Amino acid sequence: MAKGYVIYNPQAGNGKTKEEAQLLQRILNEELEYYDMTRITNYAAFIGGIEKGDYIVVVGGDGTLNRFVNDTAGLEINREIMYLPTGTGNDFAKDTGMGENPCLITQYLKKLPSVEVKGKRYQFINGVGFGIDGYCCQVGDECRKLPGKTVNYTGIAVKGLLFHFAPRNATVTVDGKEYTYKKVWIAPTMQGRYYGGGMIPTPQQDRFSGKLSVMLFHGAGRLRTLCVFPSIFKGKHIKHTKMVAVHTGKEITVEFDRPTPLQIDGETILGVTKYTAYAAEIKEKVIC
Repeated sequence: MAKGYVIYNPQAGNGKTKEEAQLLQRILNEELEYYDMTRITNYAAFIGGIEKGDYIVVVGGDGTLNRFVNDTAGLEINREIMYLPTGTGNDFAKDTGMGENPCLITQYLKKLPSVEVKGKRYQFINGVGFGIDGYCCQVGDECRKLPGKTVNYTGIAVKGLLFHFAPRNATVTVDGKEYTYKKVWIAPTMQGRYYGGGMIPTPQQDRFSGKLSVMLFHGAGRLRTLCVFPSIFKGKHIKHTKMVAVHTGKEITVEFDRPTPLQIDGETILGVTKYTAYAAEIKEKVIC
């Protein structure tokens, strides 16, 4: 009988992921070992200790998946990888049509896109957010440090749009072609359609296309932007062509005129002025 190695993030899902991970025993009905991913210091040794025929289950949200693929970058895993979404957003699960049960995602984790930020390269699952989305992740991280404090990203975004976040001017380069925009509120580059707990910035993006899409919300003041912004949760914002632009390509660079928080699958990097995202090679489409 195969054995499962369950890697969970205790910080995901408002701290309830460990409890949900333990429910896997009833679902899989196989021998399982549990590991706190924040305590795994050597993935090469960890994976090397897993017998062929055994498998890995990653439990957590989009940030957990991001951490796993970057911590294991360059390693030849050669083990099947399953995923149980227990995060607050679960955008990867939405984009791939996953249900609530564990799903095999081995193929999804091969040939991932990457982004270069401050001289360092990261892989990503869903997208890279630059602007008020990065600001929301920054404020959310600060909220999590407070005992008993829950994170409400929608509330943070509304307050940011009304009071706290100032738009930037941006230069965007897509496969060598340059565009300039003023008063940019967000400029995410996407591998999938969803991010930020259900927002759909690029509703026509296909993670198997071999290309990425960048969306810019730009040119309007606070109140006008706030009026249109909720439509991003249904992907209807792209109808507002005077305020929203979408470009698709294999290499996308976004540069702001002031340092701004950036997020990669929900993981925050502060004080960023520029990022470059690179699409992965086209891969065989799989259904989760």
